[in-house]
Order: sequence, then C-alpha cells, then structure tokens
Amino acid sequence: MLIRPMTAGDLAAVQSIQEACRGEAAQWNPADYLQHRATVLEVDDAVRAFLVIREIVPKLECEILNLAVHPAWRRRGLARALLVPAIQNFPACWLEVRASDTAARNFYKKQGFQEALVRRNYYSQPDEDGIVMRR
Repeated sequence: MLIRPMTAGDLAAVQSIQEACRGEAAQWNPADYLQHRATVLEVDDAVRAFLVIREIVPKLECEILNLAVHPAWRRRGLARALLVPAIQNFPACWLEVRASDTAARNFYKKQGFQEALVRRNYYSQPDEDGIVMRR
C-alpha cells in the first residue's frame, strides 16, 4: 500500500473510481482536484482510492471534498488509511455526505465525526439531502 500526492497521470484512474462510485462519491472534474490537497492510494501498482481535502484555514480547518474507494477494494481499511493521517493535524474538519449513504456516515462517525446539520436537497441526480458532519 502506497499513499502519495495525486498527479495529472492519476486523473484517468480517479475518474474511473468516481464512475464506479456514482451515487456515493462526488462526480467532479478530476483535474480540479489538483488545486487542493489530493492524495491517492495504490495497491499492486494501481490507484484504488483517493482523497481530496481543501484547507479552509491553514493548519486549523479543512473540508473533505471527496473520498472514494473503488467498490472492489472496500472493507480493507483503504479509506481510513487515507483519511486519518490527512486530517490528524487539523483541529476542525467538515464534510457533506448523502443522507442515504449510511455506510459513509457510519465510517465517518467511527473516525470521530458528528452529524451537525442537514442541507435540504443538497445533491442532485438523484435529489437528496446532504448531511454535514464535523470532527
């Protein structure tokens, strides 16, 4: 397992993971991730997961923009391996998750996040509430 910064060479793999996680992970232009703290996790020399964080206040507050693990590689600790070291030095961290994504909500709760508020109709395709979580 190797965690490293995302590069332009990773964008096709990141796009593929996003597509495999449609309805769960954000579906943004992967090139935009390179403007933020973006990391990938490799297993067997292939990108299997990625994390994108935006620093709101340097070293104090961040927002998780996207965290996705290819469905074939879930339940192996990859999301936790990406998330924990990336946010450990931020006293505050925020994220939004689909209301129906109970697996993600439970994962984040295990990492110390709490549900803070509901954003009605935050997501589209399908329309759905977003749950704002904070750690």
